[in-house]
Amino acid sequence: MPTVSDTLGRPLRDLRISVTDRCNFRCTYCMPKEVFGRDFHFLPARDLLSFEEIIRLARLFITLGVEKIRITGGEPLVRRDVETLVAMIATLPGLHDLTLTTNGSLLWRKAQALRAAGLQRISVSLDSLDDAVFKAMNDVDFPVALVLDGIEQARAAGLHPIKINVVVKRGMNEHTLVDMARHFRGTGHILRFIEYMDVGTTNGWRLADVVPAAEIIATINAAFALEPLEPNYPGEVARRYRYADGAGEIGVIASVTQPFCGDCTRARLSSDGQLYTCLFATAGHDLRALVRSTAADDDILEGLERIWRRREDRYSQLRTALTPDLSKVEMSRIGG
Repeated sequence: MPTVSDTLGRPLRDLRISVTDRCNFRCTYCMPKEVFGRDFHFLPARDLLSFEEIIRLARLFITLGVEKIRITGGEPLVRRDVETLVAMIATLPGLHDLTLTTNGSLLWRKAQALRAAGLQRISVSLDSLDDAVFKAMNDVDFPVALVLDGIEQARAAGLHPIKINVVVKRGMNEHTLVDMARHFRGTGHILRFIEYMDVGTTNGWRLADVVPAAEIIATINAAFALEPLEPNYPGEVARRYRYADGAGEIGVIASVTQPFCGDCTRARLSSDGQLYTCLFATAGHDLRALVRSTAADDDILEGLERIWRRREDRYSQLRTALTPDLSKVEMSRIGG
């Protein structure tokens, strides 16, 4: 079957699979404690896609052109035996890149098993090296040192390059960005600064809280001279820069101020089997019902192709003062 493209000519290349809606952090920009507190009802186990159901869908997505799969959450490492799923995905014919995004809290004990299972790369969320700032942002009093230990374990296991994701929020952590750059320069790890986004409806997003990518780059450049780099591949979300002295590279993901919808090749599968064709989607497509029905693979494949061919999402290009109040899916359901 030929590669499928949407109404804007964008092919389907990347699939992000959320394996759980649970997380052990309560980051203020993603799962604020006031909403996701003790009384919040997470998905029961029966509603989650099984590993076998995930593999069936992943295989069909690869048939349609997917070359890269990223495992996300919630926090994917809280899903029991997630390394077993990694091993199952890693053997799928036609897949060229398998990676995972984590908050790093459990990486110190999972890194070796993930690499042995076939994981190629990993991205770790770490918003500051300042313990007070980091604890304020993760809101569960989790220390920086344990995340750094997990990053070191991932490096030792051979998961590289490691990407360090930093969500930048005005008034919270923008004053610690140069320290992040200084710490990770020369390590081979790649820092990626992410503009604070209006994902979902619970994080209290305001445009005034966004630190624009241009400001982030100017801040780093004032301390360590930067030079722009070309994208690694069409549709890469991060704008790349290298240190002029050869000490590595950084990137910025500027969904708010420099939208990249025109090159978006990503589909997102939630842990309960909903397919979302945009990070800012207001509704999904129920694939769990399909895989738990008597539908044959060809029927599901036809449905997936139809969904993608009709896709016209470009939220970040259309963002206005009104759109943040739309009832969008929460990032904790579908990953970043």
